[in-house]
Amino acid sequence: MTIIQAIILGLVEGLTEFLPISSTGHLILASNLLHIYSGNFVKSFEVVIQLGAILAVVVLYFKKIWGRWGVWFKIITAFLPTAVLGLIFYSLIKKFLLGNESVVLWALFLGGVAILVFESFFAEKKVMVDDLEKISYKQALGIGLFQSLAMVPGVSRSAATIIGGLILGLQRKTIVEFSFLLAVPTMLAASGLDLLKSGFSFSYGQWILLILGFCSAFLSALAVIKIFLAFIQTKSFAVFGWYRIILALVFWLLRI
Repeated sequence: MTIIQAIILGLVEGLTEFLPISSTGHLILASNLLHIYSGNFVKSFEVVIQLGAILAVVVLYFKKIWGRWGVWFKIITAFLPTAVLGLIFYSLIKKFLLGNESVVLWALFLGGVAILVFESFFAEKKVMVDDLEKISYKQALGIGLFQSLAMVPGVSRSAATIIGGLILGLQRKTIVEFSFLLAVPTMLAASGLDLLKSGFSFSYGQWILLILGFCSAFLSALAVIKIFLAFIQTKSFAVFGWYRIILALVFWLLRI
């Protein structure tokens, strides 16, 4: 991996982490397009640079969430299913799913269809949860179970949690913000586990690539979060469903 490739992957991560289109899936596809060998370091790189996008959430939401321990207890509750299942299936996921383009394309395509079907039939209730502190622990746990589906690359953590939250009775803006915040412990745990498993055994040059990817992801995520919040006020997620389907079809055609 070169410095330019590391920066490009960081941009891809930051631009896609909080959209319902799967950042992990995009990183795998981008790596394949750039002819980057999917070795252990690249797989770790794709996990660790997500911390850059997470830092953007902390920066933007620090004042809003500081001291709101009730919100954080619910975020931790939502994080638990992924934490447990992630520990159980970590080795299998990294060995067989990460880097697997076929899995990504099928997940993108089927996820896109699911979003279109959902937006066609879903109708918001008259009374929806409109504040983070009003989310119940039962709803938080349910959102966490939906998030665990995103352990399959291409599913999209954001898509799973947002659709799950809407089904469970949260307003769009509320579940989107909760999804942003839920990414903090989820990605911290995923990155920390990967670093521990790898034994921090990266070369000096690899650490430089990680830092560059991290910074690139942070800066691009700052812009995307603000734009996405404005977008969901008036638009449905159907455009993301069509995007996922078209992207999968394009990559399938490229493989012919």
